[in-house]
Amino acid sequence: MFGGLIEAIKAPVRRYWPRLRLRTILLVTFVFVAALPGVGALFLRVYENTLVRQTEAELIAQGTALAALASAEWPGSTGPELTPRVSSGIAGGPLSTIDLGTRPLPERPEPAALPGGPAPDVQAAAARLAPVVNATSDATLASILLLAPDGRILIGKNQGRSLAGLPELARAVRGHPDTVLRQRGDYRPEYAFEWLSRASGLRIHHARPVVVNHRVVAVLLLSRSPRALFRGLYEDRGKILFGIGAIFATLVVLSGLLSRGIARPIEMLSQATRDVARGGGGAVPEVPPTAAIEIQALYADFATMADAIDRRSRYLRDFAHAVSHEFKTPLAGIRGAIELLEDHHAGMSEADRRRFLANAGADADRLAQLVTRLLELARADMAEADAGASTDVELAVRRLADAWTDRGLAITLDLPDTLPRAAMPAAMLEAIVESLVENSRQAGATGVTMAAIEEDGTVRLRIADNGPGIPEADRARIFEPFFTSRRAAGGTGLGLPIARSLLASHGGTIALVPSERSTSFEIRVPVA
Repeated sequence: MFGGLIEAIKAPVRRYWPRLRLRTILLVTFVFVAALPGVGALFLRVYENTLVRQTEAELIAQGTALAALASAEWPGSTGPELTPRVSSGIAGGPLSTIDLGTRPLPERPEPAALPGGPAPDVQAAAARLAPVVNATSDATLASILLLAPDGRILIGKNQGRSLAGLPELARAVRGHPDTVLRQRGDYRPEYAFEWLSRASGLRIHHARPVVVNHRVVAVLLLSRSPRALFRGLYEDRGKILFGIGAIFATLVVLSGLLSRGIARPIEMLSQATRDVARGGGGAVPEVPPTAAIEIQALYADFATMADAIDRRSRYLRDFAHAVSHEFKTPLAGIRGAIELLEDHHAGMSEADRRRFLANAGADADRLAQLVTRLLELARADMAEADAGASTDVELAVRRLADAWTDRGLAITLDLPDTLPRAAMPAAMLEAIVESLVENSRQAGATGVTMAAIEEDGTVRLRIADNGPGIPEADRARIFEPFFTSRRAAGGTGLGLPIARSLLASHGGTIALVPSERSTSFEIRVPVA
């Protein structure tokens, strides 16, 4: 059941999977892995900054509520009056005014002594507000002070002393709420890794003006340490564990992609390589559609190489068999002549001795000719293209026609007015054409027609004779090494294979053109 479901999911993935380059897969993987530490650090930085701003928002909310209550209870007040909408937490203002990236202020100084005291009505209002302020402080764990505009503490610790000179107090007296970060002088780390937190040794201070009849009559100063990073991580452990799981799952998916796109195809190709090395054939496994483009190209190249090795192995096997067969006949003749001369030398006539020696010499000449032609075939098979080769085909053909006409063979030329140069050496092209014309003469032809045209970026040269032609049964084998119908006349059957190898080394081809009578070959050579 699950196997079928997985296959149903994998089928459209295989169909629409994009072709990716190996460098693209590696780049995406490495960039992702390299970004993980940065993403983690950025997450912690943003998360901790969020905790600090959340604490600030709580202080702003508490200060706003207490300022409204104080405004309503203040002597001469006609009702609650909110501060102008210019600070954080107030509609129309920014969401926050602090950031852990800013440099914190020093620890808040100790309150200084201040002579005198507040007005009786202000003192009475402070007494009425004190229970609410203290209860709020106990519930929220925030330090809350109510200050007079001159900095005198009306409610809270060190009552009657002054905190004049604080920048946040000065701004609040002008009617603008303000929040600052200050260092904590009493901070002592409680956790092993608490030093990783930037907010551990800081405290948030928020100053909120109390406005009565459009005049600042007092300032609420609230302060609290921000939420601890590690406590926040513990409280949000579910979300964090989900994020870690998502990252791990992504890494697993990427690992699977790398395995399917790189590792597995290479392992399969490695196994196929070992099979080829053991002579088990050149079968190449199907390349996965998710493999990188370079891997797919490697499979195609390996398939081409394996096929070439298989064809070359069969060629060498057949060639070795043919060489053995071709050498066996003259060697057997030479050995037989030697044995007869050794055993019956005294009783032989001079004519018989000369005849046996002549037969051995003829066989030796055939061996020498076979060796020479085999060397020529080997050179043709190993020939490399001459990058700068360029031949005037018309000139080469006319030169050959003149030479054979002088030898009694009628040559007819059918050449266009302009013919491009061919991309192979002149001597090589002339040798190939010369061999074909010689074959026609030996087959009994009295005339040869040579026609050349340009076609599809190649020079096409057709050589046709008026001889008896090649029997239908032999036409499929004429390019096989050692195949010849003139063995008794000294033919080696290597002329056409040599011509084909020479042409192939320069990107050319040779083929037998079907015809009812006579023989016609077509040579194609790339235009220079």
